[in-house]
Amino acid sequence: MTDDYKLETILAHAGVNTDKTTGALIAPLHFSTTYQHPEFGQSTGFDYTRTKNPTRAVLEETLAKIEKADHALVTASGMAALVLLFNGFPAGSNIVAARDLYGGSFRWFNEQEARGRFSFTYTNREDEMIAAISDETDYVYLETPTNPLMIEFDIKKIAQAAHAHGAKVIVDNTFYSPVYQNPITLGADVVLHSATKYLSGHNDVLAGVLMTSDKDIYDKLFYDQNTTGPTLSPFDAYLLMRGLKTLKLRMEKATQNAKAIVAYLEQSPAVKDVLYTGKGGMISFKVADEDRIPQIINGLQVFTFAESLGGIESLITYPATQTHLDIPAEVRHSYGLTDDLLRLSIGIEDAEDLINDLKTVLEA
Repeated sequence: MTDDYKLETILAHAGVNTDKTTGALIAPLHFSTTYQHPEFGQSTGFDYTRTKNPTRAVLEETLAKIEKADHALVTASGMAALVLLFNGFPAGSNIVAARDLYGGSFRWFNEQEARGRFSFTYTNREDEMIAAISDETDYVYLETPTNPLMIEFDIKKIAQAAHAHGAKVIVDNTFYSPVYQNPITLGADVVLHSATKYLSGHNDVLAGVLMTSDKDIYDKLFYDQNTTGPTLSPFDAYLLMRGLKTLKLRMEKATQNAKAIVAYLEQSPAVKDVLYTGKGGMISFKVADEDRIPQIINGLQVFTFAESLGGIESLITYPATQTHLDIPAEVRHSYGLTDDLLRLSIGIEDAEDLINDLKTVLEA
């Protein structure tokens, strides 16, 4: 399938008719760890599954297409993707990063800085980030929207500023997915996803992915992945490819539900602030009385109190003790991630049921 088809078509046809030997409609699951050479000095293109696997290769081709990149590499988790990428950076690299970011990313960044490998300059807003980029900057790293304050950055503006100083731009596109944003087309050099989230969409796969159109970056990533081994298993690659088929449908339904929930939250006296960009299924809100947070969480019946996001089931997360626990409280509070904030990942349930569930606990 060419790149000219619309996103829905590419997603629906993920893996379809890729097995020319049998004509199987769905891409087969190749569990073999090793592959026979036809003759001495010859290869089918698959030698050892850590290096390349047929099921994983079909998945990577689809992921590159939907993110409008030339190359994609899937990894064993979102954090495995992040570490694989950063481990390829020269020691002493200077990185300008968004302050509001996933707590696991901050934890690893903080550890690397403490070891003297990299130095980080954190910025809260787009104008601060652009002002912080200089000739000393090697990389710019951001999530947009950010997690969990839902701050959006203009990727095109940031990429222009970074490239003017010779810096590369890395964008975590987990929250929006390729349905709502294609950072490569806006100037990003590398796009990262926790594919555990919206791309797989069913809370049953742990995976990550890196996409780029820079052949030098891809070749380095491919070499390092083959050397260190953070690859995705064939079965997880199959499940992720299956989940991709409904990505746009799920994102559209999550957005529809989220808009209805935001309309309710904005008029609730129990809520003092709602953070939502207008698209996607991620909502954060601050409650008027943070002492009621345990009661709110424990009283929910449709929402599940759990970490993660992007699945078909709606989740509620308390970042202060879950996803962002490793960020010191004084740091979190300084940029607005306060202890009165709850994060919702909206699924595909009936919106009225979700709103009534929130009403029951917020208006108790």
